[in-house]
Amino acid sequence: MKPRHKRLAIIVGAVASLGAAAALVLNALNSNVAFFFTPTQVVSGEAPKDRAFRVGGMVRQGTLKRDQMTVSFVITDTAQDVAIRYTGILPDLFQEGKGAVVQGKLDGEGSFVATEVLAKHDENYMPPEAAHAVEQAKKMRNTLK
Repeated sequence: MKPRHKRLAIIVGAVASLGAAAALVLNALNSNVAFFFTPTQVVSGEAPKDRAFRVGGMVRQGTLKRDQMTVSFVITDTAQDVAIRYTGILPDLFQEGKGAVVQGKLDGEGSFVATEVLAKHDENYMPPEAAHAVEQAKKMRNTLK
């Protein structure tokens, strides 16, 4: 084999290896990514049915119900509501009327089954995605009036 052919074979092998590694990394990232959706987007059907995603907004007053380790509550962006079920311990700062982001999947009944609940960490903070969603919902509601 000529030196030129050996170099070409090494380059082709390196490019193929790099491509395979990139494909594996992208596949791993794609399966672990959780996109954010607002309650309005979830109700309108824009959220995936078979993948985990995040939904955030304000926890509606009077909707928090506890049954041993299972908690149910409603997240709202002031335009639409999404019912949430979560089994586990809620963060200490989680409460009604405050911002929260939950990660999980939709079940067959249209309810959101959460695997993780994130709460705000002080009275001035709301997750940026949730704050944007609330502002968009307020603007939409004001234009409909």
